[in-house]
Amino acid sequence: MKLSLNWLLIFVPIAAVLNHLHAGPAAVFFASCLAIIPLAGIMGHATEILADRAGAAIGGLLNATFGNAAELIIAYVAMSKGLHDVVKASLIGSIIGNILLVLGVSTLVGGTRYKILKFNITAASSGASMLLLSAVGLLVPAMYAHMAKNPESIRELSTEIAIVLLVCYLCSLIFSLNTHKYLYDGGAAAEAVEEAEQAGAEAPEGSIKGAILTLMVSTFVVAWMSEILVGVVEAASEAMGLTDVFVGIIVVAVIGNAAEHSSAVMMALKDKMDVAFGIAVGSSIQIALFVAPVLVLCSLWMNKPMDLVFSEPEVMAVIISVLVVGQISQDGESHWLEGVQLLSVYFILAFVFFHIR
Repeated sequence: MKLSLNWLLIFVPIAAVLNHLHAGPAAVFFASCLAIIPLAGIMGHATEILADRAGAAIGGLLNATFGNAAELIIAYVAMSKGLHDVVKASLIGSIIGNILLVLGVSTLVGGTRYKILKFNITAASSGASMLLLSAVGLLVPAMYAHMAKNPESIRELSTEIAIVLLVCYLCSLIFSLNTHKYLYDGGAAAEAVEEAEQAGAEAPEGSIKGAILTLMVSTFVVAWMSEILVGVVEAASEAMGLTDVFVGIIVVAVIGNAAEHSSAVMMALKDKMDVAFGIAVGSSIQIALFVAPVLVLCSLWMNKPMDLVFSEPEVMAVIISVLVVGQISQDGESHWLEGVQLLSVYFILAFVFFHIR
């Protein structure tokens, strides 16, 4: 039985009231964070309904896309307020959070039920290679920034790299949804049809319309809560004695990853590690190759240009995370101890960002 966190929706009006009354920034911050968690889960559930009708490959894409909607909305709102450091921190936090925290929890939980969890090696290797490209896309601007001190040239390079990353992401979609779709279906489509037939009338005809409406409403409310959250993030960080970077990388990213957590863990518990791996790694790839470049291009349109120059600890965290996941995914098998290893790396990096001042 899946634990429902919908009771946390009570924090939506609580966050709104606290913000209206100009309560303490920490209280407003945590209330808005708690409000976003069930909303992200609701978006994930609505996406699952659409994914069931769309097939395994497109369903995985939908899960990754709407699973990242909360992060995208939070980042966009923060960027509109000129909080580029918070935006960059939330992007890094989402990348390492998905491939270390989400995948780690999924592997650990699934491994306690099944001795060995298997997944497609080719698909996993492709995902690991895309993650490596993501690391390159973050490393090169940082290296260039040390050599060239001209902010204008750095922004131009960031824009050019953003376009390259978007084109590569588009090619990866063609690969997973068309030319090599079979690697990502893995027989899951036939299984989904069989489950749907057994379910019978459980999925009403209006469920797709309802799911779309749910996505629209929940997206609006997430945007509202994100506006409140971003508005107090700096004051809340100072009140709690934390840096904006730590809050962005750890706290905000964990909140935004709520949908991926629930979906990936449930798939791992059903011995569907291919899907769990696809959700976790696919979400990180989408953040690095789609969300980050889109935000860079949007920042130009908003006349608040943001570059792709991340700090050395942030780049280091992504590179380490990518190398660890690449090592774990190379044999097509996993077990609970590898979940512990992924989580250990995540907590080590979290402690590093906590101590950076």
